This record gives sequence, C-alpha cells and structure tokens, in this order.
Amino acid sequence: MEKILKCKNVVLKYGTKEALHGINMEIEQDKITALIGPSGCGKSTLLKCFNRMHLDDNATVEGQILFNDQDIYDPKEDMVELRRQIGMVFQQPVPFPLSIYDNVAYGNVAYGPRIGGIKDKEQLDQIVEESLKQAALWDEVKDDLKKSGLGLSGGQQQRLCIARTLAVKPQVILLDEPTSALDPISSGLIEETLMKLKDEYTIVIVTHNMQQAARISDYTAFMLNGSLIEFNSTKQMFEKPDNQLTDDYLNGRFG
Repeated sequence: MEKILKCKNVVLKYGTKEALHGINMEIEQDKITALIGPSGCGKSTLLKCFNRMHLDDNATVEGQILFNDQDIYDPKEDMVELRRQIGMVFQQPVPFPLSIYDNVAYGNVAYGPRIGGIKDKEQLDQIVEESLKQAALWDEVKDDLKKSGLGLSGGQQQRLCIARTLAVKPQVILLDEPTSALDPISSGLIEETLMKLKDEYTIVIVTHNMQQAARISDYTAFMLNGSLIEFNSTKQMFEKPDNQLTDDYLNGRFG
C-alpha cells in the first residue's frame, strides 16, 4: 500500500529541550491512523509536524518528513500549498464569524476556493454542498446557509470545520482530539463521518479516547515521553501488543 507520509528520525526541539526523540513511522494512504498516549507524550506535537503548524512555537525540526516523497521541511516548500494538501481540524471548533456558506466557500482565508480564484457561483455552491454533505452536516443546515456559523451547536461547528477543510480538497486531514469537547452523540457523528471519509482521504487523529482509536482507526501509534513506543495495526495493538509498555497503558496501569 502507498505510504503518503513518512517520518525519518524526526527530532523536535523547543530551544534546547527535546520534545520528540527520533520518530520513525509511515502513514498509509486512505486509512485512519490514531496517535495515542498520556498527556504530554508528544502526540499533538508530532501531528503539528505533518503540516509545519508548530513553527509559530519557535521549534526546530531535524530529520525528514516526506509527503508524497517530498521533504516538507525543504526551504523551497510552499507552505500555503502544503497546508492546503494537509488540512488541520483542532480540538475546539473554530468557525469564522461568517455565514455557514462563507465558512466553507472561503473560510480558509489563505487558500480557500474563492481566494483560489473560483468566482463562479454555481461552482462555489457545488463545493459548499459537497463539502457539507461529506461532513454529514448538509441536511441540518441546507436551509440556513446564510446564518452565522457561530450559531451552530458545538458538534455542528466541528463538522463545519471539517467541511471547511474538505472544501480545498486536501489529501490528508489531521485532527487534534476533535471530539474531546463534544457530547457522546456529537462524537459518534464525527466518528461516522471520519469512517466514510477514509475512502477518499488519509486521516491522522490524536485522541485520548482509546475506545475511539479502537473503533475507527486502521493503525495506531502509541507514544510516551516524546518517543514512539509502538506502531502497529489497531487490531494487533489492542489484542496483542508487541511492547509491554503498550500493554500496561492500554490496560490502565499508568497514564
């Protein structure tokens, strides 16, 4: 199977403090990969590395991260294009103070469809409808597209943020604990949405919820203190992990 993202001995430092220690892993295309581990283990830090989102935090990265075999840390890399190809959905939903339609149509200010030069109303309508359908939100909002995205419930806002990410046609979607602020019903809807999306997109999700990782992911990476302890098929990891530390964590002996 095609490996769309590859980490080769990735080390991340904040000043002199090393937060990630020589991470090696390969993410398979059109699958869901979950990153699990206790708070502060480095899973969100690693996720941000995949589209250089941590650069604002004054971090330095050594090693290589390859996206379609291109080094994303190459100085010549186009950051706007990279973040269009590898989208990010955060823990707290962050809709823009715009209508639902405009959140999707040109929500990603730097590179949304309208900014990208699409001015054709029919084409924009199609992108909005398609993205909202993919995010399982269309039926709930199709008659209210002119209303503010801020008026939606938390779960709807998170699906709006997923739709906004999908509108620019990424190859990879990164999600940093996208359901941790949501009620169980909203979380279930997001999980169902992600399961459908993996036919067309590669998904990497950070989650504190081990049951969620077991339910929706194809592969799971267990991290501890900035190191990758085990990376395996989810079935293998949850049924018969290779590493005793993984077994201890999954069975609640620490974390």
